[in-house]
Amino acid sequence: MTRRLTLLGQPGCHLCHEMRAVVERVVAGTDAALVEEDVRSDPGWRHYRLEIPVLLLDGAEIARHRVDENELRRLLAAPTSPS
Repeated sequence: MTRRLTLLGQPGCHLCHEMRAVVERVVAGTDAALVEEDVRSDPGWRHYRLEIPVLLLDGAEIARHRVDENELRRLLAAPTSPS
């Protein structure tokens, strides 16, 4: 099953660029998909506006501001629970 990473940020956010670089390194060579979303584009993400970047894995928040590369690898390798 393909894991979906969603990076919530906005243009001009240097922490967002840093998090994207870490995520891109981790997902290279895997079947995980990275999708970037502007936090301002969905009213449901409004509460994250002052907390960006935020990283979601399959819709669940896993990191704010920074993500640890080794922890992200561990989370991606963990089995997913059936839906």
